[in-house]
Amino acid sequence: MPIRAVLWDIDDTIFDYATADTAGMRAHLEAEGALARYGTAAEALARWKATTERHWARFSTGEADFLTQRRDRVRDFLDQPALTDTESDAWFHRYMRHYEAAWALFPDTLPTLDALADGYRHAVLSNSHADAQERKLRLLGVRDRFEALLCAAQLGVAKPAPEAFHAACTTLALDPAEVAYVGDQPEIDARGAHDAGLLGIWLDRSGAEHPSAEVPPGVRRITGLAQLPGLLAGDTRFGAPSTFG
Repeated sequence: MPIRAVLWDIDDTIFDYATADTAGMRAHLEAEGALARYGTAAEALARWKATTERHWARFSTGEADFLTQRRDRVRDFLDQPALTDTESDAWFHRYMRHYEAAWALFPDTLPTLDALADGYRHAVLSNSHADAQERKLRLLGVRDRFEALLCAAQLGVAKPAPEAFHAACTTLALDPAEVAYVGDQPEIDARGAHDAGLLGIWLDRSGAEHPSAEVPPGVRRITGLAQLPGLLAGDTRFGAPSTFG
């Protein structure tokens, strides 16, 4: 069954999240006069990422709703458990101003979307909140490239659960076998998609000859989006190596 649509992850797939997050956190902590508290910007960012993963896991399992996990993430990062919701929200929004100032697409994003524009339908499936990702795609100038935007906060289920991928396929009115999913996480994105019946494609931007992590069974690996049109044209789902390029 030919691939008719591409589902996209956003952060660290089409959008350079890691660079923006680093620059944004450094600028924010400098503006807050708090950078020295964490030692270095790299150490601060490592703490922020670990805190984000811990509280997102609570959201993924239904232990906390989206706003609660975000507020608790700020309290945890600042080591201020008594911070009110209003104070937590204010801190997060100040951070967002610096973070958004550093937003940029990867250089290969627009050329690849252009190359695939005529042959495939496009949609987004993200483990985030629709309001946040809608704003991001609009400010980056690519929202009109995607006919649908689905996010975990609204779906009530997150990748790698098959229900998340199937919800996107239902929105597109396509069988999972007709849809490819492209994301930067080998397990959450690519293996999750494969296990749900889609063509799972891991975008490993390390660029290394060898994968930066083990390639999950059945998953296709690319090291840049420029390789994606060729992979889709060849439809390497069956009988092809698990790496590409």
